[in-house]
Amino acid sequence: MSQNPFTENVVVLTGASSGIGRELAYQLAARGAWLALAARDRDRLEAVADLCTHRSGRALAVPTDVSDPAQCQQLIDRTVEEFGRIDTLINNAGITMWALFEDLQTLEPLERIMQVNYFGSVYCTHAALPHLKKSQGRLVGIASLTAKSGVPTRSGYAASKHAQLGFFDTLRIELASYSISVTVAFPDFVNTEARMRAFGADGKPLGESPVHESQVMQADECARLIIEGVARRRREVVMGRGRLLQYLRPFIPTLIDRIAARAIQQGR
Repeated sequence: MSQNPFTENVVVLTGASSGIGRELAYQLAARGAWLALAARDRDRLEAVADLCTHRSGRALAVPTDVSDPAQCQQLIDRTVEEFGRIDTLINNAGITMWALFEDLQTLEPLERIMQVNYFGSVYCTHAALPHLKKSQGRLVGIASLTAKSGVPTRSGYAASKHAQLGFFDTLRIELASYSISVTVAFPDFVNTEARMRAFGADGKPLGESPVHESQVMQADECARLIIEGVARRRREVVMGRGRLLQYLRPFIPTLIDRIAARAIQQGR
């Protein structure tokens, strides 16, 4: 395998305007990838695309709301029109919450989270699949440690990530004969802006982070680990405390529950 499989590799990346997605875009551009970047915020997305172009990559900004299947199809069509193919799809777009289920004043955030985190991955993958078959490409889902274990204040988010994991695990089996690799990444807490926009109990963005952001993994490190795993076509990329917890959970599940609760209480 080439030391850098992303040279002129056509990558579709959702959620590219901030956080982990933005760092993925910058690092992939530095490796020579040709990027189709998607997010809802046009101005921020185009700013990321401009910087990627200066980092030795080609970058196309395609404003996209992944909860809309028509816009997901347009993203894929526009990518193929520009670059002629798709080699890698990274489903990174996502939104979160921070509220106990019993405190929710409306269930609309749970519906919105599922629409973006789960169905957004479904829509983009369905549209890109014919092209990934041709390129024997890479399919990637950016999940979370909550996809492996429930976490308090994250009921809707955890549910969406469990659904996302089940979807990609199934596709890995279905697509094996096409030589398409399916990689799922499981970040722990990562320093991003996402929690500022997390839904609170009233259904509105929190406006501040309940996490000690300086004490958790930085987005550039998270992106580096993801890219390394995707390059190697690894099945999973598990980060932080998840590497140990995934092995211990079958044996001491009650302790793992307490660890999850303490992580939320401490914000790290």
